[in-house]
Amino acid sequence: MSATADHAEERTNPAARLGFQPGQVVQELGYDDDAEQELREGIEAITGQELVDETFDDVADAVVLWFREEDGDLTDALVDATTMIDPGAPVWLLTPKTGRDGYVEPSDIGEAAQTAGLAQTSSVSAGRDWSGSRLVTPKAAGKK
Repeated sequence: MSATADHAEERTNPAARLGFQPGQVVQELGYDDDAEQELREGIEAITGQELVDETFDDVADAVVLWFREEDGDLTDALVDATTMIDPGAPVWLLTPKTGRDGYVEPSDIGEAAQTAGLAQTSSVSAGRDWSGSRLVTPKAAGKK
């Protein structure tokens, strides 16, 4: 695929920026009516599979976690999100953008991610109302 085609896909499919691949199993947590439907559909279009929910009982390739300030403890939510993925797999934390209901301070995201043993690797605009933070567990955790 050419760079031009890649950029065209990023403009038409917001999920293209998140790095999902065909065949991946993506677990979705924290879904509600305010979730960005275009992003959800885009992830499914790229992976070729429907998103799985919290009842999924196998290992997922990635997690998409929709989180709003009123959803409780972010650290707990992030720890829960990592229980069904392998080390190094991404957790995409999606939070409302600045000024939107449920906005989460970036410092709160950083602190919760660190406490949960995750490292933030990038941030993206994940739609009109949502920002995405890519968080990963260290692949070499516990190894020297």
